[in-house]
Amino acid sequence: MRNSRIQARPTSGAVGAEILGIDLSRDLEDSDVEELRAALNEYGVIFFREQNLSPEQHIAFAERFGQININRFFKAAPGYSQIAEVRKEPGQKTNIGGGWHTDHSYDQVPALGSILLAREVPPFGGDTLFASMSHAYEALSDGLKRTLEQLRAVHSSRHVFGAASQYVKESGDRLGNSAAATQDASHPVVMRHPETGRKTLYVNPGFTLRFEGWTTEESKPLLEFLYAHASRPEFQTRFSWREGSIAFWDNRATWHLAVNDYHGERRLMHRITLEGVPLE
Repeated sequence: MRNSRIQARPTSGAVGAEILGIDLSRDLEDSDVEELRAALNEYGVIFFREQNLSPEQHIAFAERFGQININRFFKAAPGYSQIAEVRKEPGQKTNIGGGWHTDHSYDQVPALGSILLAREVPPFGGDTLFASMSHAYEALSDGLKRTLEQLRAVHSSRHVFGAASQYVKESGDRLGNSAAATQDASHPVVMRHPETGRKTLYVNPGFTLRFEGWTTEESKPLLEFLYAHASRPEFQTRFSWREGSIAFWDNRATWHLAVNDYHGERRLMHRITLEGVPLE
């Protein structure tokens, strides 16, 4: 981006960059889209400030990067089925996405990523953490890398979005359609990123159940080690929201966690998720 009006300013040594010099409300040139795609591939998550998009503009921007995934579980923004609400009201204690996870890893074809736009933010708190799974993989020993590269893991939505889930019960009207939480998926524990070819750790605390062919009890110690390893501070960045801020992250390359430290305040975000491709 050195010869472009668009600039990428890294937010940490491992993941994340703030993008400067672009107005996402206008019709983007193809070259703009390619530069942003390249930045997403390089940094895993890209951030924008002061982007006060209408819902139509939010949708139009997302469609430049792929087909929109209509979320099965989240309440949609009024009048816009493509946009999921990520909301917490002042009287609610549970937030959405309050633990480390990767969106849609429970799908047979996981999502490419999501574009989250801040509509209302609390006066304090409500940051989002992101962690790089390629850096997490690269920091493992060669022996463990070889072991993990032979494994697949089972991911599921049942325990999170199913009817018996405590998370669903605590979320009230923000989540629904529990009958759709019936699918499981198997993915490589170490996958090659579909666009960069970079090896990436692909398990997460939110949706991974066990290694394929292993019991839950057998899987637990190794998964817990990987979760502790991948959430190390040196693999992370932290984004503080303002109204009109956008985070566009790659689900294949990152984890994220929404910090729940603003009780008694309202936070409303609009999220569009993009369809991905099978992982190898």
